[in-house]
Amino acid sequence: MKNEELMRLAIDIAVDNVKNGGGPFGAVIARDGQVVATGVNRVTANNDPTAHAEVNAIRTACTKLGTFDLSGCVLYTSCEPCPMCLGAIYWAHIDKIYYGANQHDAAAVNFDDSFIYRELELPMNKRKKPIENLLHDEALAPFKQWQAKEDKVVY
Repeated sequence: MKNEELMRLAIDIAVDNVKNGGGPFGAVIARDGQVVATGVNRVTANNDPTAHAEVNAIRTACTKLGTFDLSGCVLYTSCEPCPMCLGAIYWAHIDKIYYGANQHDAAAVNFDDSFIYRELELPMNKRKKPIENLLHDEALAPFKQWQAKEDKVVY
């Protein structure tokens, strides 16, 4: 499939998701022009604030391909990814992102992520959500154990 066809698929599944009571977001992950996985926004349906279209597509693609590394894959999403989804996309090693609507279009219909972008730019002590380091030295134990582990799978 061509890029435009894959993007239209992402848009079409977003439209269908709205018709079925879900949020207005759809995503497609493809490799070599072939659909690997799709995902739609299921935040309210699943009572899961992380169930965004891109994250759901990543989860499905990883399960289908049997890997956590989606190198060689491309993401087509009906809307510019939010900060959480963008983080997941980077962790999944997806090669490229195509998006339809942008974050300003989403904000215009009350899906505004700009406050998160602003928060991330602030020092921790200036953020709206209190964040405090606790038991730092004890929390290093799993990292030390990981570092010493000889049969670890690096990701």
